[in-house]
Amino acid sequence: MTTITELKDQHRGVWASGRYADVAETIADAPVAQLLPAIGIAPEHAVLDVATGTGNVALRAAEISRDVTGLDLVPSLLAVARERAAAAGLDVHWVEGDAEALPFGDETFDRVLSVVGTQFAPRHQIVADELVRVCRPGGAIGLVNWTPEGLVGRMFGVFAKYMPPPPSWASAPPKWGDEAHVRSLFAPHGVELSFERGTNPWAFPSVEDFTRFWEERYGPTIRTKARLEQTGEWAACRADLRELFEACNVATDGSLHVEAEYLVTIARR
Repeated sequence: MTTITELKDQHRGVWASGRYADVAETIADAPVAQLLPAIGIAPEHAVLDVATGTGNVALRAAEISRDVTGLDLVPSLLAVARERAAAAGLDVHWVEGDAEALPFGDETFDRVLSVVGTQFAPRHQIVADELVRVCRPGGAIGLVNWTPEGLVGRMFGVFAKYMPPPPSWASAPPKWGDEAHVRSLFAPHGVELSFERGTNPWAFPSVEDFTRFWEERYGPTIRTKARLEQTGEWAACRADLRELFEACNVATDGSLHVEAEYLVTIARR
């Protein structure tokens, strides 16, 4: 049986593989531009970006607030975030840590944010409890997560067809993009919830280019490919991914244009 420590080590390896910085660059605009006005950030707010990755949210927040912290499980992603902050002349406090055990005191932050980050921590209720714990009364939590019905959620559905099931105590990442699931997670805390949806655009020269982008750069795809090449199933899985991308493609000129749906959640204490 896989332990939580073993699973966290696997997660570090998955997200450190490939070139996630390239993926992060393609989602740096639309989700963040929708989240920050929805939650509202002021210069005096203490802001935490959980599962910051290469710092997309933390860096944008640091253009407004003078007190921003970015946390991530993966040291190599934090290294990229530090480089980006230095290049932009922005002051962000970077911390290596776990969304399921935030290394901060109770009621520390006015704004607690995460964009397509915390949904990949395995124990959703623990994550929700931690997000609320570090948020001050009168503060707010703002999340962007891929929906089950959107492109990325459906990609994880393809992976699940071929990969071993996760431990019974681990929840699927796209569930964070389901309003009912999110309501159940925050129900014990009496927060005021609101939701809206948005899409992240991806444009590539072709479906094949898009397929290669994911299999060469995105950790979960790289992990799936490595395992399925051993079992002889990668060709079938790759064909399923291409079929999904073609089904979601709205371009009509041989190129690819996909709008990947996400859910924006605002939880106010």
